[in-house]
Amino acid sequence: MAKEINFNPADFALVREIALQFPDASDSLSHYDTPSVKIKKNLLCRLHEGGEWLAMRTDFESRELFLEKYPESCFINAHFLNYPYIGVYVGNYNRELLKAILESGYRAITAKK
Repeated sequence: MAKEINFNPADFALVREIALQFPDASDSLSHYDTPSVKIKKNLLCRLHEGGEWLAMRTDFESRELFLEKYPESCFINAHFLNYPYIGVYVGNYNRELLKAILESGYRAITAKK
């Protein structure tokens, strides 16, 4: 079964606007040429190729808090179980939630030794 690739880059506009405000942030392309933002070479966030959700870096502790507080917006799939990422449904978030998740991801990336 072929993977469905059907995304609208405009769905990434607000996420991109917020993410590019971090030091060392840059536009990038990820899997299947989906828009993404990286901190140096580390993925901060990307639009999923199916167009229905965003993959966003966070840390495990923050992820649990986001899942608990925003169950209508945030989810985790089997692929993310052992990785510090969270899924966020496109269009089912506000600026404050995006900013909070992106800040947690930025801190997680820059805290690396």
